[in-house]
Amino acid sequence: MGILYDDLVLIRQSEKDGEPSVITVNCPDKTGLGCDLCRIILFFGLTVVRIDVSTDGKWCYIVFWVIGKPSTRWGLLKKRLMGACPSCSSASGISYYRAELQPPKPPDVFLLKLSCHDRRGLLHDVTEVLCELELTIKRVKVSTTPDGKVLDLFFITDTRELLHTTTRQNDTYDHLKVVLGDSMITCGIEIVGPEITACSQGPSFLLGAITEDMFNTDMIDEHKNGSVSSKSPSITIDNSLSPAHTLVQIVCQDHKGLLYDIMRTLKDYNIQISYGRFTTKGKLDCELDLFIMQADGKKIVDPNKQNALLSRLRVELTRPLRVALVSRGPDTELLVANPVELSGNGRPLGFL
Repeated sequence: MGILYDDLVLIRQSEKDGEPSVITVNCPDKTGLGCDLCRIILFFGLTVVRIDVSTDGKWCYIVFWVIGKPSTRWGLLKKRLMGACPSCSSASGISYYRAELQPPKPPDVFLLKLSCHDRRGLLHDVTEVLCELELTIKRVKVSTTPDGKVLDLFFITDTRELLHTTTRQNDTYDHLKVVLGDSMITCGIEIVGPEITACSQGPSFLLGAITEDMFNTDMIDEHKNGSVSSKSPSITIDNSLSPAHTLVQIVCQDHKGLLYDIMRTLKDYNIQISYGRFTTKGKLDCELDLFIMQADGKKIVDPNKQNALLSRLRVELTRPLRVALVSRGPDTELLVANPVELSGNGRPLGFL
């Protein structure tokens, strides 16, 4: 018998407050699947306290223990996780992977123009509404006038692919109106053409020297050796414990999105996880064991490749977000940046 589609993802909600819910994913494997699943879990605001991963290279079995919230939409979470699983079907009692014939079409980009009276926490509140509606922010331009009015331009995409409909646009307006109240002056949504879409996905406005410092591994080492109270992560690579896999062992302090940061790094390096286990120790510390191999099915034995992976992981664990204060004339700008996946996906909830 082939596996039922609904059984690709099973969720058992906790019966008591504070106890973890269990998410089980049983589907065809692909490189980067763990990253895609962790990104969705992070998007829904869940905290992963434990994970077990096992795969034979064709089919994988992943179990997440997560702490949810009273507002967690478990049904929608299951739908999104199932959407991230590779396609599968059953023939002669065997479930098999069906590769996609064509890459997915890029989502339509919409421009949300919002004009309102300024107040403390305005950008946070608007971003929270858009997040709840599963609208992904690609780019934002915020302008404040001397008389205390704000014009916000949000370039967004819709996970549900319904923003072209009047119903979806009205629903977005109603949610924003509830949060902003009488401070909202106007609100409009329109699809943008390819030339504006290209601008919304254009090069960063950050100066090259600034981004070079923010993502420089040498700067990370100086930060690590300075007077910092947090513990430096311990990352080791061992090729002696498995004849077919490289073992990566990580001991570090936990932070929001830690598992996603690690999985994203491995995905960018086209590394496949054959077996893994993640556990938290207390409220701050966590341990992670990963048996990995390269895309060609071999261990990572090249010292240069090992050092590159170690350096990248150390950067992601030490400073998952890069923060800098920059003076621009009379103004001081707070710059917050984080890496983007090679696929183009950014870190979820960057504004929240």
